[in-house]
Amino acid sequence: MPTYRYEAAESGKGCAFCSGGFETVHPIAGPRVERCPECGAPVVRAVCAPNIGRSRTDLDYRAKRAGFSKLRRLGKGEYEKEY
Repeated sequence: MPTYRYEAAESGKGCAFCSGGFETVHPIAGPRVERCPECGAPVVRAVCAPNIGRSRTDLDYRAKRAGFSKLRRLGKGEYEKEY
């Protein structure tokens, strides 16, 4: 199921939950969210870029950049640091 992002219909109206925007998951054919689940203010669906096309190499690069190390298993209980 796709993830949808909703924001308060009017700027400055609504609670902190909907004025900052929130995400929800529902079927494509399902009904849209029309009101904030917290305060009941009207909300609109925001346009956002889909999160697709991530490759394993991209994940490895981001982990390395964040300071994590990747280990490769050599044998039972033996590992070698790749980066």
